[in-house]
Amino acid sequence: MRTLCAVVLVFEAIVIGLAIPIAINLEGADPALAGGVWGGMALAALVLSVLQKHTWAHYAAWVLQAAFLFTSFMVTGALLVAIVFVSLWVTGVILGRKVDQTRAAHAAYAQATEGSQESATGQASEAAGATGGTRSA
Repeated sequence: MRTLCAVVLVFEAIVIGLAIPIAINLEGADPALAGGVWGGMALAALVLSVLQKHTWAHYAAWVLQAAFLFTSFMVTGALLVAIVFVSLWVTGVILGRKVDQTRAAHAAYAQATEGSQESATGQASEAAGATGGTRSA
């Protein structure tokens, strides 16, 4: 799950960074405001993408999604982009959890199968030892 979420955050950082000149040139936003707010969000997205191994970073990324959605009203059309990225984020979380559950189930099955094979091999060795095993001439 964390890998998929990190990828979404990286692409989101790129899009947020590219929205800064659009906000300044087309929407007439104050350069300091647009650069500070959206530049900070783009930087936060990059930092959080690297730190997705930590649980707190995952929750902080949820806050970033809400902030992106809230600030997308600064630029016409950015709301659509924000909705797309929030949808990708939610989809990444849902599918990532399913993948994590499948991997855990597969690992548990492999461990159980490995343990039963070792047990069967050990029982066969004990049985061969009880009957005298192989004899040399």
